[in-house]
Amino acid sequence: MKICVTGGTGFIGHWMCERLLADGHEVVLVDLWEPDWDLEPGSEYFFGDVRDKEAMLEAFKGCDAVFNLAAAHHDFGIDEETFYAVNEHGSKMVCEAADELGITDIVFYSTVAIFGDAPEPHTEDAPTSPINPYGASKLAGEKVFEQWAAQGGDRRVVVIRPTITFGPRNFANMYSLIRQIDSGKYLNVGKGTNIKSLSYVENLVDLTVFIWNKPDRKSIETLNFIDKPDFSAHETAGAIYRSLDKKPPKIKAPLWFAVLFAGLPFDILIKLTGKNFPISSMRLKKMCTQTKFEAERVQASGYSPVCSLEAGIDRMVKWYKAGGDVQEAVWRQPPKEIQRRSSCKPKKVEAVLA
Repeated sequence: MKICVTGGTGFIGHWMCERLLADGHEVVLVDLWEPDWDLEPGSEYFFGDVRDKEAMLEAFKGCDAVFNLAAAHHDFGIDEETFYAVNEHGSKMVCEAADELGITDIVFYSTVAIFGDAPEPHTEDAPTSPINPYGASKLAGEKVFEQWAAQGGDRRVVVIRPTITFGPRNFANMYSLIRQIDSGKYLNVGKGTNIKSLSYVENLVDLTVFIWNKPDRKSIETLNFIDKPDFSAHETAGAIYRSLDKKPPKIKAPLWFAVLFAGLPFDILIKLTGKNFPISSMRLKKMCTQTKFEAERVQASGYSPVCSLEAGIDRMVKWYKAGGDVQEAVWRQPPKEIQRRSSCKPKKVEAVLA
């Protein structure tokens, strides 16, 4: 099959494209950023913005399915309007382009952030109560695909709601935690018994393909994805210490102390410079907050993960020690304005014949 992956040059998108190519599919990567790797045989890149239907029509030509991974998702530097423009309106443009080209098979990545401050347990059928524009706009995106699938005509959608996703080539929360522990700058804050549900990227991609390949799936399949069993904040840090072959500190700082002497100074720096620092009062408080989600439908599907949560952490630490620690993080935030390119020539690598 020929599959278009929007957001294909991002962290998860790159892993997804590699997996689909390994399975023998042709892949079209659509993104606002060119891939920072050499395209593999059977793949091509299109510059395209999911908010631009004409670009989607061009990119989707000849495709059998669309994996819509493009998103506005960072918690810094994106206004509310842009979240909705990308995550909701972009979803509408994907659906409209798919309809015009007769594509009836779509995968959409949502997020567990749609649950917000709703009470536990956070199962697939739990009430939703998003507390930020990211979660709210992703929930709006889900509704777009639900309405699209409800029109019938062989339309089928897989909606996956990952929790915090980590793995090699990612520079977000887990990367910052590994760097802090490796440099000796990590501070145990609070009791550390709060659950922080996690998702390892290879497991996430593998589960997505597993569900997508099921011949008997319904018109819409919606699943939370969390690697089980969950780790507490203390257990996650402990796994990183073991992978780095370091001993964890025994001293723990109360949250109020960490916020006063570490969080507030960085809050001031963020406000003065406009830069996104890895430490802030908000992030320290998040570290001590429980974010636990359930994945009942994944467990009922018969899916077996590629590796355990501890093994996934170890794989990321090994990548970090092998050179990830000196790589520059690139934060890809969609601009407020729709990005168009009048003449966009795809970069393509022809498939190698056996």
